[in-house]
Amino acid sequence: MATAIRLRRLGAAAAVATAASGAFLIQPSYSDSDRGSGPASIAAVRQRISDRNAVVPSRAAQECALIAATDENPLDILVVGGGATGSGVAFDAVTRGLRVGLVEREDFSSGTSSRSTKLIHGGVRYLEKAVFNLDYGQLKLVFHALEERKQVIENAPHLCHALPCMTPCFDWFEVVYYWMGLKMYDLVAGLRLLHVSRYYSAQESVELFPTLARKGNNKSLKGTVVYYDGQMNDARLNVGLACSAAVAGAAVLNHAEVVSFLKDEASNRTIGARIRDNLSGKEFDTYAKVVVNAAGPFCDSVRKLADKDVKPMICPSSGVHIVLPDYYSPEGMGLIVPKTKDGRVVFMLPWLGRTIAGTTDSNTPITLLPEPHEDEIQFILDAICDYLNVKVRRTDVLSAWSGIRPLATDPSAKNTESISRDHVVCEDYPGLVTITGGKWTTYRGMAEDAVNAAIKSGRLTPQNGCLTSKLQIVGGDGWDPASFTVIAQQYTRMKKSHGKVVPGVMDTAAAKHLSHAYGTWAERVAAIAQNENLGKRLAHGYPILEAEVAYCARNEYCESAIDFIARRSRLAFLDTDAASRALPRVIEILASEHSWDDSRQKYELQKAKEFLETFKSSRNAQFHDGKHV
Repeated sequence: MATAIRLRRLGAAAAVATAASGAFLIQPSYSDSDRGSGPASIAAVRQRISDRNAVVPSRAAQECALIAATDENPLDILVVGGGATGSGVAFDAVTRGLRVGLVEREDFSSGTSSRSTKLIHGGVRYLEKAVFNLDYGQLKLVFHALEERKQVIENAPHLCHALPCMTPCFDWFEVVYYWMGLKMYDLVAGLRLLHVSRYYSAQESVELFPTLARKGNNKSLKGTVVYYDGQMNDARLNVGLACSAAVAGAAVLNHAEVVSFLKDEASNRTIGARIRDNLSGKEFDTYAKVVVNAAGPFCDSVRKLADKDVKPMICPSSGVHIVLPDYYSPEGMGLIVPKTKDGRVVFMLPWLGRTIAGTTDSNTPITLLPEPHEDEIQFILDAICDYLNVKVRRTDVLSAWSGIRPLATDPSAKNTESISRDHVVCEDYPGLVTITGGKWTTYRGMAEDAVNAAIKSGRLTPQNGCLTSKLQIVGGDGWDPASFTVIAQQYTRMKKSHGKVVPGVMDTAAAKHLSHAYGTWAERVAAIAQNENLGKRLAHGYPILEAEVAYCARNEYCESAIDFIARRSRLAFLDTDAASRALPRVIEILASEHSWDDSRQKYELQKAKEFLETFKSSRNAQFHDGKHV
């Protein structure tokens, strides 16, 4: 009965959504005058970023550039935080012709931005809320998410792709309900549609997804409805944004922490920050006309540096994910359970040769290294177990991690009902603009809003408007899905084995991995594998090469073993034990690149092992009171 009522509401609201969709499609979300001063400026910036011979400035050079920003010659914008939003702000601002600096306490994407579901959402759940509540505000969120989803995929084609997602239906009402809803979603998406949704019979569904259960809750599978969303390699996309900003002229510095703000005594305005280089311990001042706080879950901590009594605006939420072997899901099809027993949504998706499943949504304290609770891991296993015909085992969990969603509330709001998954931009202290909330999909639009606010706050004079809707990140311009064939045909993997250098084939798996991870810059990595005898795999069963460690140290600000196993490669997220086995060789190569002594190498090994202990694989699945011990 409840489903029938929802279907009637769905039909009643369809006309409203369709009309709104038509209006949205007729009028673009931005005008040409808002987006820049013309083709010449776009072409100049694009040429700089797409140059395959471009050199990413060294970390030392970036630190010198920040030190050179004095009171008399300040930066236009200093960004605090190197996650998706912060790196997006730096990329947006520098491509507008502004002088930009960015500092990140840990590493680019070290927090929430590397711990996502890896989906680029088009806002299908917002559409459901918009329809049932007849809420045009929610509908606008759908339009925005669809536009930004298309933009993210186009801006980083090597790191993003469309992924079909299957919703199993064990009731004919469910079939009709989801089919109608997703057809409306197709209609609203219009030109931003990735692929048309469709219904598959029970037999077709099982052929596409062999581990799908034919029965659930004592009901037979009636079929599935499949729609498309985007999928990404989140941390590598984040690192690509930071490197793109650096190539475009921004001074980006990871492992650098803001310890205090500099203020103008007369106006009490924030005019810069005291920075500590966490690698060397050195402290220095950097001056800027505006500081943008993009510290994600830690944005309140940054705001407290300006005013210790500031009203909090973050309501943190924990999202736990687990990684399972590839046999749990087919390579090209995801599974979405729209409503579990307690009403939550659970995904099971193929990702980098393994299966990722999640997520949870629960209150959590804000910590640098959040850990998943065993109850949350078990909830995910139980949720997917109901929809699979294979035994779901705790011992199959290769990795499990927790991420903190920075749900935001407007600090000027009178109550907490304003907590939202949308983003908030505010300037509650002169010269300090805060951007927080939102989601990965809308990072580019969030960055644009933050830069616009910073321009207004500092009365800055950019050379042009926002260009990021028309710019691909480094490695994206000219990339093609068949680019890996060039690497496979033209390079070999020279590797050391028992004291001898032996040639190895640049096999399809390794070539595809390099192509997708580095885009058009993949040939640089392949050249290191061939010419410097670093063509060996770091871990059995994974196509990650030793050459990538050297490349990332030279070109991607990889300053620690954790930087590599967690963000430059995704080994820690894919297989905690494989990452642990690869650690000695990763540290050995980084030591050669960064001239580490024995003491530093021992420190790196210890810190990396402590980091991996927070990823709860089945190997350390010993529990007390629901927690690992």
